[in-house]
Amino acid sequence: MEPARLKLYAYLDARDHQRTYLAIMRLFTSTLLADLSAGEVAGALAGAEREGRVEPGESQIENVIKRLRQLVEWGNLVQGRREVVASSIAEFRHGSVRYQVGKLAVRVQRDVDELLRVPEGAREVSRELLPAVERGLGRLGRTLAEALAGESRRPREELAEQVTTLFLQHAELAATVRDFYAYLGQVVTRHHLAPDEISGFRNLLVEYIQAVVEDVLRHTPAVAAGLARLNTSRDGLLGLLGRADLGDRVERARGRSPEDWQELTDWFVDRPGRPSQVTALREATARAIGSLLASVKRATSGGGLLPGRRAELLRLAGWFDRGDASRGHRLYAAAFGLHSARHVSPEPEHDRDDERTPWRDGPVVDVPVSVRSRADRAGRGRASRILDDPMTEQSLLAEAREADERRAASVAELAGAAPALATTTLSGEALGVLCELLTLAMAQRDTADDPGSATDPVRGLRVTVSPAAGRVTRIRSAAGTLTLHGSALVLD
Repeated sequence: MEPARLKLYAYLDARDHQRTYLAIMRLFTSTLLADLSAGEVAGALAGAEREGRVEPGESQIENVIKRLRQLVEWGNLVQGRREVVASSIAEFRHGSVRYQVGKLAVRVQRDVDELLRVPEGAREVSRELLPAVERGLGRLGRTLAEALAGESRRPREELAEQVTTLFLQHAELAATVRDFYAYLGQVVTRHHLAPDEISGFRNLLVEYIQAVVEDVLRHTPAVAAGLARLNTSRDGLLGLLGRADLGDRVERARGRSPEDWQELTDWFVDRPGRPSQVTALREATARAIGSLLASVKRATSGGGLLPGRRAELLRLAGWFDRGDASRGHRLYAAAFGLHSARHVSPEPEHDRDDERTPWRDGPVVDVPVSVRSRADRAGRGRASRILDDPMTEQSLLAEAREADERRAASVAELAGAAPALATTTLSGEALGVLCELLTLAMAQRDTADDPGSATDPVRGLRVTVSPAAGRVTRIRSAAGTLTLHGSALVLD
């Protein structure tokens, strides 16, 4: 399924006719229920060809048919037929075959157009949606209580409306937070920052991010409390929302499944072993501030004992910009000490590019930090030799095999004792393996009333712990007795 869906993006990186494919997909996604023939597509491409948005000749019917068939092969378009009145066989062939766009292809093109419209700068975080989410949870709780208590249809309709609005608000909030911090990670990792850039990023971090984090932390407790109240009656909520009448394969709106509510809860509330997005936001802010301080330190200290060469490089770039070609060659030779090469031997073979490859299309050379910050080309020492120690290698391999054999024996012991675990005395290593799997199983539980399980990834032994009121489980071993209160343990 995944390779077939990934082929929907093939037209965006096609070797040839990329602009034509993009124009055709925009034509099909510009209206609802688009049903076009090759002739209609060719007529639309004629205008794009006159404006220079596609290559000359791409609006010819023969080329249009080839592009449409290629899009059908990739899965973006679907073929269909319709009765037409034609004056010739060619007109019938071109008019009877119709093309429609697929559902997933519409999403791909919609995301592409949205991506092309996105500016390079930071995206503003929709902080105003945090109090809206908090108020929405409160109204949803009251409406749910009315719907569970009465038989009227109006509370159920309001319930569906409020659930949809809540998830739309949270989706927009989460998207703006992700986009903003993606931009932030892109700029704070830059090695060189101009003084005006440092000032702008300082205001961005100190003022804007502080306000974002404060708003999130201020509203998170109330949102978490509202989600906790709704989780107690989640089954009743999902039952009132009902199912769609279009079949099981219908993509339903958000908030109609337990997974949607769990994802919403995980955004605000920490779970064992799974920090929330609020925690991740706070940690990302701390890392961003640390990166900015490091950039300020590099900019003020020059990156080391010697001053930075940024100003000198900018002055040299200005000389290149103002000079002609002959002066540029002389500046290049004088600044970098690189003159034209003269080969008296046969020309060596190029391994990556050749003389016909422009410099802007050639491979990117990674310039070391010492060169770009201090213009220091001195070597930093020779790499140490890698010593070959076969005796130590064999000793470590033997220890690893011995540890694997001991764990295999412990797992086998636990599997053999599973039918009579209460009356069997385990070894100390077997109890250690059991405690390890038991810890992982308990970490999978959301609350103390939920069951949890963990499986040994190599040998498949599964440990399941379930709540059992009043039950005491004792597991004896040579190293001591493990006692579990209010829990039942199963090995399989």
